[in-house]
Amino acid sequence: MARLSVHKLREWKAKGQRFAMITAYDYPSARLVEQAGIPIILVGDSLGSVILGYETTVPVTMDDIVYHTRAVVRGTQKAIIVADMPFMSYQANADEAVRNAGRLLQEAGATAVKLEGGSHVAPLVRRMVDSGIPVMGHLGLTPQSVNQFGGHKVQGKTPAAAAKLINDARALEEAGAFAVVLETIPAPLANMVTERISIPTIGIGAGVDCDGQVQVFHDLLGIYDDCRPMKHAKAYANLGATIRDAVRSYIGEVEGGAFPTPAHSFEMDESTMGELTHAG
Repeated sequence: MARLSVHKLREWKAKGQRFAMITAYDYPSARLVEQAGIPIILVGDSLGSVILGYETTVPVTMDDIVYHTRAVVRGTQKAIIVADMPFMSYQANADEAVRNAGRLLQEAGATAVKLEGGSHVAPLVRRMVDSGIPVMGHLGLTPQSVNQFGGHKVQGKTPAAAAKLINDARALEEAGAFAVVLETIPAPLANMVTERISIPTIGIGAGVDCDGQVQVFHDLLGIYDDCRPMKHAKAYANLGATIRDAVRSYIGEVEGGAFPTPAHSFEMDESTMGELTHAG
């Protein structure tokens, strides 16, 4: 089965067809979301906090992203797989950046890469695209710069900041990016960006007018229901509670001798049992 092409996203935008993207970081999650019909999976550097327990995405390495992207690719057949370029994998110099992006396609099997930044990374985006590497942009709240922002704050709220974001989106489009994520920006600004560029916008905390939306797998399923999610996250299930209840039931049955039952055990041939009994 052939994977979807990144060009499909622009076709969908032209037709007004909205689409969903979701993060997934491992084989079983990727299988489940593709079976549910998700067309695009992002192996985000958010795995740093969601999977690896870091406070931010900054400690995530290229090897981390390659490892998790491989697992996601093995769990899918049709979905577009976008791999995040982690902090300092593309900021130092262009040659290293292209090599790292190439690793995500060649070693990990990703369809495309995603990197943060606007006009200042546009020349790098053009170089990657010219090298045959599809690139998704990321504007607004860029988590790798969280220390610079001073926390997870809404971006693009002033006229100057909003104008810069629109110009950054245009620069990414001109550089050859096939889509751009808009994170934590005012909904009216996201609408303006969406109307002014021909490539799809994918929102996360950016309102309903983006061409697509992205959510984190674990937020959507309520895995960490004991933590307060970001305002833009919506839980469609409460699996954290379900999982804890299941584990408590297992503990209780083991401690009480109710598990395992004969149905979960293996028998031994009677003649073998007899031989062992006599031999003992």
